[in-house]
Amino acid sequence: MAAARKVVVSALQFACSDDVATNVAAAERLVRSAHEKGANIILIQELFEGYYFCQAQREDFFSRAKPYKDHPTILRMQKLAKELGVVIPVSFFEEANNAHYNSVAIIDADGTDLGLYRKSHIPDGPGYQEKFYFNPGDTGFKAFQTKFAKIGVAICWDQWFPETARAMVLQGAEILFYPTAIGSEPQDAGLDSRDHWKRVMQGHAGANLVPLVASNRMGKEVIDTGHGKSEITFYGNSFIAGPSGEIVASADDKNEAVLIAEFDLDKIKYKRLSWGIFRDRRPDLYKPLLTLDGVTPK
Repeated sequence: MAAARKVVVSALQFACSDDVATNVAAAERLVRSAHEKGANIILIQELFEGYYFCQAQREDFFSRAKPYKDHPTILRMQKLAKELGVVIPVSFFEEANNAHYNSVAIIDADGTDLGLYRKSHIPDGPGYQEKFYFNPGDTGFKAFQTKFAKIGVAICWDQWFPETARAMVLQGAEILFYPTAIGSEPQDAGLDSRDHWKRVMQGHAGANLVPLVASNRMGKEVIDTGHGKSEITFYGNSFIAGPSGEIVASADDKNEAVLIAEFDLDKIKYKRLSWGIFRDRRPDLYKPLLTLDGVTPK
């Protein structure tokens, strides 16, 4: 009998400054810490190079974007991944000629760049004005074959859509990863989405019988909008869920964290198959999912 196919995953969590060098150094320090704890695949939070600038609509913030090719942070993480023998999804603000994307590059354990995913669902609300900066992603949902597992990576707002998770798992993803930036709502101090946010992703893990890793930033960030100040307190609570949606590791809302969990992918695979959730699917009945109003075209 073949040896068990076990993989150790990690979610990182830290407060960002608005200095790229400081944040990239913090990410590298925590990646190294995760590696020391045995991690094989390590998730850094969304847009970790600086503050979450989408609190404001400012023309000058487009200067934060860089092309995918020869992106300095991706190159640094490729070198780090190769040195440590770990997989690192790297979130960044991508400039592609006149288009801009909220993107993630998947770096394999030998430092190879396996390709790009561009965020598909772009939010637009108080404090989260991403439509000003980002085009809707055009890559489609993907599963990336890494040294340790076939993984699906989507970004923040994507995590609220069950179709995203299902599409990645249908393509063979064995673990789902969601780099994130979410916190308080500037327009409503009484609105706390933290538990809702976690439960939705726990549902994705349970509905697809795969582990799920979510990495979120923490700390207060104040942005000058040009019309006053906007403030978000990011609530951290990064977590790792098991294949029945159970939380196996979690962080709080105030402290830096390196979360670790180990999964036996073959054991999970056979459990997933035995449940029949992919055997019993009826794609022929799902045509309303291809519409906006639920009316199936004739």
